Amino acid sequence: MKKGMVYIIGAGPGDIGLLTVKGLRCLHRADVVVYDFHLNAQILNYINREAEFIYAGKRGGYHEMSQEEINRALIDKAMEGKIICRLKGGDPFVFGRGGEEAEALAKEGIEFEIVPGISSAIAAPAYAGIPLTHRKYSSSFAVITGNEDATKPESTIDWAGLAKNFDTIVFLMGVKNIPNITEKLLQNGKPPETPAALVRWGSRPDQKTIVSTLGSIEAAAKDAEIKPPAVMIIGNVVKLRDNLQWYEKKPLFGHRILITREYSTDYEGLEELGAEIFEFPTIKIVPPLSYEQLDMTIDKLETYDWLIFTSKNGFNFFFQRLIEKGRDIRDMKGIKICAIGSKTAGMLKNYGIKVDLIPEEFNAEGLIKAFSQQNKDGLKGIKILLPRAGEAREIFPEKIRELGGFIDTPQAYRTVKPERHAKRLQRFLRAGRITLATFTSAATFNNFLEIVGSQAFGFLKDVTIAAIGPVTARAIEKAGLKVHIMPEQATIFAMVDAIIKWGKDVNTSMN
Repeated sequence: MKKGMVYIIGAGPGDIGLLTVKGLRCLHRADVVVYDFHLNAQILNYINREAEFIYAGKRGGYHEMSQEEINRALIDKAMEGKIICRLKGGDPFVFGRGGEEAEALAKEGIEFEIVPGISSAIAAPAYAGIPLTHRKYSSSFAVITGNEDATKPESTIDWAGLAKNFDTIVFLMGVKNIPNITEKLLQNGKPPETPAALVRWGSRPDQKTIVSTLGSIEAAAKDAEIKPPAVMIIGNVVKLRDNLQWYEKKPLFGHRILITREYSTDYEGLEELGAEIFEFPTIKIVPPLSYEQLDMTIDKLETYDWLIFTSKNGFNFFFQRLIEKGRDIRDMKGIKICAIGSKTAGMLKNYGIKVDLIPEEFNAEGLIKAFSQQNKDGLKGIKILLPRAGEAREIFPEKIRELGGFIDTPQAYRTVKPERHAKRLQRFLRAGRITLATFTSAATFNNFLEIVGSQAFGFLKDVTIAAIGPVTARAIEKAGLKVHIMPEQATIFAMVDAIIKWGKDVNTSMN
């Protein structure tokens, strides 16, 4: 059997935006992914869902797999002819043991590639507003492992050279060794008043930065209860943080936001303002069990006066089936088009479809009002086609029929509860690391309760909750929880705007 291929990929320090394009492409192709603990959980959602996941993480000193076991797993899977992605935090060749893994593969004649990642040595200081070099303050920097026992006689660190020859010194994984590190630097001539900083969980919502001096950083770390993972920066560049800190000033910094449907670009505004997205879809959009109803309406498409699309999903599934039946956009000629929301309307325009009506209110009541205004002579005899989800409300169709109109509502798609494991989400909720949860339908909320289990209600009690609209809000409140954020229009885009406004208001009140 032909041997497989191994990609040793650096995933960066945490912010998913720092994962490289090449790394993402490799993950899309993977048959097997061997991943570590210190990763943004969102990255796992971009991996081919058919891939085999092998957790090899290290947390709190506990190793899920030894390095020898990791090497063996990479070799064994490659021998099966598979494409393997070894996903590591930071950069695999910067204190990441990627070199050892590559050596093991080379020894077995297995092809591999290294996909560099952004090291926390660079990213954590940058997100804290500390440049490693600066024309006025630093012309050199060194990156040192903080794991080496600084007191051992056989230390390979040149402490005298380090203290005297580098303007900026960065220590990785050195929280437990801060006393030894500072002592060695002070003994070798580094002034105690040299500025020093610690950045924990750099580039994540949990980021915490403390600034002190070389002589006082140990006490400051204890007072602030700084624990691993953290990066220590020593040098005059630390003084620049007062003016250059940017990440921690973002209005949604510190927030990890749970979204219970698949990620879309509508959520980008939250990330741009400092939030981290935790994607955990509790519904999955799938085709209907039968196309019989939809096919019957497509066969008589020319008989309708209006065609309504309530979402991108409704249009995509309808249009796909239209094409599959040997028809195309020309068959929609003469039919007026109603789109719910500017995003849906925009997509239709991209297909060259003119939109005749966008209701001001994105719900059944708003639709009824819009159609009544659009048809001054009443709705009697008007024929409407509304391809939609199988679980949609009946308020609008019933009202149309009451007013003398005809409406067909074939199922174009349906939502199902995906099979998901909630262990990571439960851990984040339990630790208070999810600050805001969003729900875009009653189904996303109810499925969340079922997937997470009996503890779900307790987890959400202290979390800010955003609901897309009143129907979703009622389902949440019926369960005994409070809805804190609800937009005027029932769209994801409007909900994101409402969350941003909420975040800015919270920051203003705190300041």
